[in-house]
Amino acid sequence: MRAFIPLFRNPHLLTIAGNYWPREFDERCFPTQAKLYSTEPGVQVLVHSQRPSAEPVAEIVLVHGLEGSSAAGYARSLSQAALESGCAVHRFNMRSCGGTEHLSGRTLYHSGQTGDLLSVIREIRSRSPLFLVGFSLGGNVALKLAGELGASAQDLIAGVAAVSTPIDLAACARLLDRPSNILYSRRFLSRLKQRVRLKESLTPGLFRLEDLDGVTTIYEFDDRFTAPAFGFGVADNYYATQSANQFLNRIRVPALLVQSKDDPLIPFEVYRHPAFAENRYLRLVAVEHGGHLGFLHKTKPRFWLDQVLIEWVEEMRNKVAETSVL
Repeated sequence: MRAFIPLFRNPHLLTIAGNYWPREFDERCFPTQAKLYSTEPGVQVLVHSQRPSAEPVAEIVLVHGLEGSSAAGYARSLSQAALESGCAVHRFNMRSCGGTEHLSGRTLYHSGQTGDLLSVIREIRSRSPLFLVGFSLGGNVALKLAGELGASAQDLIAGVAAVSTPIDLAACARLLDRPSNILYSRRFLSRLKQRVRLKESLTPGLFRLEDLDGVTTIYEFDDRFTAPAFGFGVADNYYATQSANQFLNRIRVPALLVQSKDDPLIPFEVYRHPAFAENRYLRLVAVEHGGHLGFLHKTKPRFWLDQVLIEWVEEMRNKVAETSVL
């Protein structure tokens, strides 16, 4: 693994630059196929898939972050790298994301909603080893799913990777709502409110829109909207039950977690979880600088993260091949 030398040392600059940095994405060589998967009665999720020219050596399912979609830059650049390495990629949109609010029944999505992802990977599963890669909130979903499945995950996935992941939702919500993070919290909150208003226009009676204007923090949004909508009651219970840190010790497939110590949205203290010492399936790669999903290298190739993830997939794929031979 190449040592990470950040393009900048300021975590906010890295976070913002990583979000807007141009990415190569060649859909002429690797055409995209859009497919809807029915995950439960009245609910469909959208997946954008691409395949290499030859039989794929692996299948990779990518899961985006909060208020993201399959069009996220990090998903597109990793897809390009994966396709060039011979892997098929499937960019998964969480329920109601990617323009599918009208297909999400009477619900939206939440930070621990694993059922849709499980349904999709069961359909995608093929002879090639399948890997999950989650970014930010998507990492929480991917890790939680692996933990929920326990040893049975070995029948479905060859490994799970999570990048810049809020494994402790409560701690990350508190940090996000600090004044120093107002740029991010305002952006997320604006998009969340917009999604609620759109969903209410499509399916009247789901939400009390008169309560929406008074919401000024992510915690308040989760307490008044997310938690009640999914039966969690209040935000504290939602965070306690849906955080991936509750499931880390149950993971029984190789799990790679990539995290920067200066992530402005995730306190690194949450990664001092005992599971990292107790569970041999977990591997934490922590770098001093990187911001949130901002792993831009000082020299080319810029996308250090893509290299790390592809190398890990190849390493895990080789281990699967060795095991099958034995």
